[in-house]
Amino acid sequence: MTDAPSERSRVRRLPSRASYDRPTIDAILDEALICHVGFDVATGPVVIPTIHARVGDLVYIHGSAGSRMLRTVGAGRPMCLTATILDGLVLAKAHFHSSMNYRSVIVQGTGRLVTDPDEKETAFVAIVEKVESGRWDDGRQPNDRERRATSIVALSLDDASAKIRTGGPNDDPEDLALNFWAGVIPISIVRGEPVSPDPDPL
Repeated sequence: MTDAPSERSRVRRLPSRASYDRPTIDAILDEALICHVGFDVATGPVVIPTIHARVGDLVYIHGSAGSRMLRTVGAGRPMCLTATILDGLVLAKAHFHSSMNYRSVIVQGTGRLVTDPDEKETAFVAIVEKVESGRWDDGRQPNDRERRATSIVALSLDDASAKIRTGGPNDDPEDLALNFWAGVIPISIVRGEPVSPDPDPL
């Protein structure tokens, strides 16, 4: 897709960095390990960090059945889901031009509480596998009580956009000769060696 799916998803600030291409959007959502869900309550807007997983044209979020976020967006209230991957710190000679390299996605729409047992199972698997590939078969799967205690909300990717910044600093020509370092400090999430829990915790 070369154009925004809706006016509310159109990137207006630096539109050259926008992408409405689904493979690009999917790749960012699949790599990002955390998302933020925004919604309105009586006291004003709220943004909550949570885990997500994409399956086809849907993004699933999950949590406690008592979660205010899931109760609110699962009841059909408008919501916004964002995910960001930080790739680098961009240090310019002039602080005004310093920035960050990033890949981000915003999904807007109306959430749907997942009630179908098969779809709920699909979401459970996707979320566990998102955290660690192969983990679903390498641990005890949810029992009936745990399934009842967990709510899952699905959000369609029909109204989504990506925004991406790459490259180095964009200093003004008159600043290029200044004796300050400029460039990119790469940033990435690296999985460390697994650490087993204390077998005899206090």
